[in-house]
Amino acid sequence: MDTIFNPLVGGLLIGLTATAYLLTTGRVIGISGIFSQLLFTKGRLLPFLFIAGLIIGGSAYGVLTEQTVAFPETRSPLLLTLSGLLVGYGTRLGGGCTSGHGVCGISRLSPRSIVATVIFMAAAIITVAIVS
Repeated sequence: MDTIFNPLVGGLLIGLTATAYLLTTGRVIGISGIFSQLLFTKGRLLPFLFIAGLIIGGSAYGVLTEQTVAFPETRSPLLLTLSGLLVGYGTRLGGGCTSGHGVCGISRLSPRSIVATVIFMAAAIITVAIVS
């Protein structure tokens, strides 16, 4: 049952959160935009609470369900930081992140988001095919 229940509840919560965020702020939800608001705008409380909620919610779920996730990453912290900065630059260049385009853009039938999501998915499929 968990294989069906957990993704279903997770998807519903993501949809409800995206809807509530849009209705209360007039902005679509996407982690790159929220992180940018946290760093570069004066109204930092809502982005801070959102990011804190992601961390606390994920941690609470892990504790309550007694699930752990191994983090076997042994790469250089400098390489990880550089990779993160490049991803951030890519999200600015692409007009948003995968979560913003995939969850909010497609639900609003945004042609730009539909094309972006198709490209994200195609790139991921090609990458997995090459690497695997």
